Amino acid sequence: MNNCLKELRAERSWSQADLASALDVSRQTVNAIEKGRYDPSLPLAFTISQLFERRIEEIFFP
Repeated sequence: MNNCLKELRAERSWSQADLASALDVSRQTVNAIEKGRYDPSLPLAFTISQLFERRIEEIFFP
């Protein structure tokens, strides 16, 4: 699944580690999501959506 997570993270000048800490996941998980190698669970997608104050569809897309 494609996403704009890296761009959203960069807008806030957050490292992958910063985002991982905010989401309570590993940095490797953030990296895998950004590269499209891992699709987040629905609860994690909602948490990401709330953190960036965007709809899930604005962050994740086919």
